[in-house]
Amino acid sequence: MPNEIKGLNEECGVFGIFGVPNAAQLTYYGLHTLQHRGQEGAGIVSTDGTDLYQHRDRGLLAQVFANPAELKRLTGDAAIGHVRYGTSGHNSIANVQPFLFRFHDGDVALAHNGNLTNAVTLRRQLEDDGAVFQSDSDTEILIHLIRKYIREGFIPALKRSLNQVHGGFAFLLLQKDRLVAALDPNGIRPLCIGQLASGAYVVASETCALDIVNARFIRDVQPGELIVIDRDGLHIDHYTTQTQLAICSMEYIYFARPDSIIHGVTVHNARKQMGRLLAREHLIDVDMVIGVPNSSLSAASGYAEAAGLPYEMGLIKSQYVARTFIQPTQALREQGVHMKLSAVRGVVNGKRVAVVDDSIVRGTTSRQIVKMLRDAGAKEVHLLISSPPFCFPCFYGIDISTRSELMAAHYSVEEMRQQIGADSLHFLSVDSLIKAISVPDAGNAPNGGLTVAYFTGEYPTPLYDYEEGYLKSLNEQERRTQRRK
Repeated sequence: MPNEIKGLNEECGVFGIFGVPNAAQLTYYGLHTLQHRGQEGAGIVSTDGTDLYQHRDRGLLAQVFANPAELKRLTGDAAIGHVRYGTSGHNSIANVQPFLFRFHDGDVALAHNGNLTNAVTLRRQLEDDGAVFQSDSDTEILIHLIRKYIREGFIPALKRSLNQVHGGFAFLLLQKDRLVAALDPNGIRPLCIGQLASGAYVVASETCALDIVNARFIRDVQPGELIVIDRDGLHIDHYTTQTQLAICSMEYIYFARPDSIIHGVTVHNARKQMGRLLAREHLIDVDMVIGVPNSSLSAASGYAEAAGLPYEMGLIKSQYVARTFIQPTQALREQGVHMKLSAVRGVVNGKRVAVVDDSIVRGTTSRQIVKMLRDAGAKEVHLLISSPPFCFPCFYGIDISTRSELMAAHYSVEEMRQQIGADSLHFLSVDSLIKAISVPDAGNAPNGGLTVAYFTGEYPTPLYDYEEGYLKSLNEQERRTQRRK
């Protein structure tokens, strides 16, 4: 599976709409705005109240719907859509969502953003009970659970099923007469609701997708909620009240678009505040500040403001490389960085430069950026990261589920600095990260209502199927550390 230059790949993006004549067309626009969340595949399922219609394929949204007839064929006034980056399952069309299941008592379409931490166990149990899976995506598990309890009725069966799946998830389900949304008990993945002037409702991974279809933001879906939208309007229900807000902090740091608002916090503002607090913690004597395009630009401007330094364009991102991917070899990864980014020699030549980036995963990008700036004549290159060291895996929907890939899991900050080749290397503290985001409705939730497990190793949920492998990796790391000492 290809990996994006940055070293981290977004989970997925979901979009749903109910009660508007051109539902599939608006879903296409919404998914286009969410394209940054997944580039492996895309699909839409619509309904006209009688039947459900599907089109999906691998590739970018514009490639999947390159033939306008495919979108035109998706008739009806309700639809759900999905852009995929797979954290579970292979990159085959069988895993491209939304899935469409046809049953004698009613068809169901399903789209999912996130990752189930007990998927392996559940799948084995369901297969032992006779379930036959059409994909190797963890998403399909939910529909098999629903069918297991369907005699109780669809919504009761769904509630019972949602209490059996664990991890970070945002589900959208479409039937001929309703749209249903559900969020995990910790609200790890983002999901919001908007409304068109006509009264039609929209559900999406980010508010930027509401903006593109001119929908007014109503509210975020809360942890443990089950939202049902039908001809009678919007109905708010719960499948559990055992909830604790723990939004994925990487949404604010890297994944979400800067114009999105998640739980009352504008992503750009949070990133800018990360930069300001980074300057308070690590003020460097340099001539200028530059940001790594594009997700780090907000933090870089905040750092420059707080430090009283010029904010310059020292790196340029190519706008003509269609989402540069790297192959699984170090040489091609390094070449990919050069295709994606270029240093501005006339800006950095002879200067002491502070480079602000949002994270370090493998270190490949950081190493190449430092070398690129030195080759362009920079006198000094200081690297400042607007998040804490990424030391622990994510099991909730980011494509880093092992510690072996994480540079900070194996080396000290000084050792990382040496390998990257920077004059200095600094990270934002966990406390400052939480302070920068400041989720207003966090209440007394730990870590300000954020998941910061990637930096601390303290996960908001049990790890279930991942527990044994994770503990083994910790023990191996401890033994390696002892040997190095």
